[in-house]
Amino acid sequence: MTGGGRESEGGEEEVRGARRIPGPRGAADDLDLASVPLPPLPPPGGNAPDEAVPEQSQPASASGDGTPEPPAPDPLVSSAPVVLPHQVLKALLGAWALSACSAEETAAVEDHLTGCAPCADEALRLRDAVGLLHTDGSLDLDPTLRTRVLDGCFGRRPARIPVPEWAAPYDAETARLDALLRDIGDSEWHAPVRLQWFEEERRVSRRTTVAGVIGHLMAVDGLLSAALGLDDPLDGGKAPLDPTERTETYWSATRRPPTRAVREPWRAQSHELIRTASFAGRNVAETSVSYGAFALPLQDAALDRAFECWVHGGDIADAVDYPYPAPSAAHLHRMIDLAARMLPAALAGRRSAGLAGPAKDLVAAGAPGRSLHLEIEGHGGGDWYIALDSPAAVGAPERAVAQVALDGVEFCRLVAGHISPVEAAAGQEGDREAIRDVLFAAASLSRL
Repeated sequence: MTGGGRESEGGEEEVRGARRIPGPRGAADDLDLASVPLPPLPPPGGNAPDEAVPEQSQPASASGDGTPEPPAPDPLVSSAPVVLPHQVLKALLGAWALSACSAEETAAVEDHLTGCAPCADEALRLRDAVGLLHTDGSLDLDPTLRTRVLDGCFGRRPARIPVPEWAAPYDAETARLDALLRDIGDSEWHAPVRLQWFEEERRVSRRTTVAGVIGHLMAVDGLLSAALGLDDPLDGGKAPLDPTERTETYWSATRRPPTRAVREPWRAQSHELIRTASFAGRNVAETSVSYGAFALPLQDAALDRAFECWVHGGDIADAVDYPYPAPSAAHLHRMIDLAARMLPAALAGRRSAGLAGPAKDLVAAGAPGRSLHLEIEGHGGGDWYIALDSPAAVGAPERAVAQVALDGVEFCRLVAGHISPVEAAAGQEGDREAIRDVLFAAASLSRL
């Protein structure tokens, strides 16, 4: 502040000489192209008053042999590119990227890009952005995207409390169904859905809506909630245990047709089931879950609920015309394995009801008995040996008397009651009675 203000004057001069931040760039439409100076035209030639104009009828010949010379180029037509200011050329980059410039503007822009690195970089970014405007590809997400993203996240930072392996199929199928439900509109929640299953020797069905299917899933999932000590949406102290009766109880208690409002409590219930099972530890996997007529350990009950979630997700997808692929091969294999393990008991139950042939070779519990070789091909496939005469017997390759070959998804559709046993078998060999009994026992596993 001393020296008569010289320091401040010098600082002001430095500020005045510094580069300033440019103002916001205007769009091409904001420019007044009429005010942009055009390049000067070349001086007119050949119009001097004292210059003779050759006659058109007898063109002059430079060689003197009578051969006509080519006409002189028009002096008003120039082959030089249009010269435009940098600001105009920069504003034209967007139109150039969209191929919306005239031929002269395109030539001027491309000539400018060879010498201006900033504009060249901007032009490349704009061309890349134009590529994103094409909508030829499908907008549906890859169904494996969620799994790949989670695998990548857990690979970098494993979960402190991981989801048990036996609960992973239920976790995946509830998430897939929830993704479908988020994509449908309000009106589609009332789309009609026909649920199908087998009772004894015949196929039966029940008509409901998309919202009604979600209510059905929530009602039966309440069996797992009660086994884990959680709240049962049907008041577990009074609600029946049979899945069909629970569903009818839920539907009859609903005063109005269910709407999309049922999605939130169903999804909250599935989250709570997975969270509780994850924190409970290994011992909870063997907790018994009663279905009324039978019981399953929690790990099998969760797999059963994953299977039904996938099957009814497909029913909903068919009703709203939505793609819905099968579960992953590993999860589908476990679902098929559960059904194969339940087949001997189902076969024994049908035999007691007089719906299957009599046992032909009873053996001690745990001993190998007559078996059917169930060969599942394709997605989630494998080989299973089904004991035919007693649920306590062990299926063994050396005691196989018949073989059935089925596609994995087709076998699951049979177990779900969506196709009849006659339609299901792709290949059969051996004891015809054993084959028929096992196929009908598989269909009898289906229920509402």
